[in-house]
Amino acid sequence: MKLWHHLHQPQWGALLLRVTLALLLLLHGIAKLRYGIGWIEGQVVRHGLPGALAYAVYLGEVVAPLLLLVGYWVVPAALLVVVNMVVALVLVHSGDWLRLTQAGGWALELQAFYLVGALTIALTAKPGK
Repeated sequence: MKLWHHLHQPQWGALLLRVTLALLLLLHGIAKLRYGIGWIEGQVVRHGLPGALAYAVYLGEVVAPLLLLVGYWVVPAALLVVVNMVVALVLVHSGDWLRLTQAGGWALELQAFYLVGALTIALTAKPGK
């Protein structure tokens, strides 16, 4: 039982989740910085919204991950990721809710990880940083 006691490090676990989420999302943001967001703008317009709203993706996939990475404004940054993921699920993945992959996994498991991971960070982080 002593080994388990030493492995119980909730603050390190929270840090690991926060850094992992930030780095994985930041890769998506970097791709959008490099290649643009034209296809996202198309999705936004297709849903009857102003195309300029597509630029908000930079907040959820660049700004928020950088804030999470450095540990500054963690709760607002995590909530921004939650909003970003909800918008992505509605705009891009609305047809995938019940779809499974060929390997048997849920088609939205990555998006679910981002959403639930960000929500977990928002619920467990100490506010005020």
